[in-house]
Amino acid sequence: MKKERFMNTFIKPFWVFIIGSLIGYIVEMIVGFVQNGHFVSRQGLLFGPFAQVYGLGILAYYFVVPKIKGGYLKIFFVTMLLGGLVEYLCSYFQELLFGTISWDYSDLWFNINGRTSLLHCTYWGIGGVLFMKYIMPLINHIDKIIKNQYFRTVTALFAIFMLFNICVSSLAAMRQDERNREISATNNIDVFFDKYYSDEVMDVIYENKIEVKR
Repeated sequence: MKKERFMNTFIKPFWVFIIGSLIGYIVEMIVGFVQNGHFVSRQGLLFGPFAQVYGLGILAYYFVVPKIKGGYLKIFFVTMLLGGLVEYLCSYFQELLFGTISWDYSDLWFNINGRTSLLHCTYWGIGGVLFMKYIMPLINHIDKIIKNQYFRTVTALFAIFMLFNICVSSLAAMRQDERNREISATNNIDVFFDKYYSDEVMDVIYENKIEVKR
């Protein structure tokens, strides 16, 4: 019982987040290519092809969608609101913590502070229906893989890597925000990030970010 609870509370959600982040990165790269005529870096972390806003959105689907009683129309409207909320919060906290945003929908009708819009909420709703119809059945059939001890070991190692990735990415982004506000390095950690994750490096990795004056 404890092993099953551990799988359902950590291993499954972790891989749902990872798969969602990978899918999101692919989607964003395709959209960026269509919009700009060339590839634009849309990764959300320093290391690896991850767009974590999608990972969080699909993780929210994973926890909420199976509990929705009703047909696909109800799923559409619930996930439409849910996805819009995730998108809004991700934009808000990115600006709050790092002084940047990765998207701005201010030019679209029915947008909310440029962080989400009716159009993009509609995309999230369609994604919720597709998730319930095609992805959720696959997730429900991976228990045998998850029970494999080697797979658990891989999960543990990859989780450590992702934790490291998120921490370093956050520190590098916060240090760039400090440089933009002309705050000098005060310790060895600041010096490290100034040397190895300069503005030039960060601007290449996060090519689509927009700095927000504050």
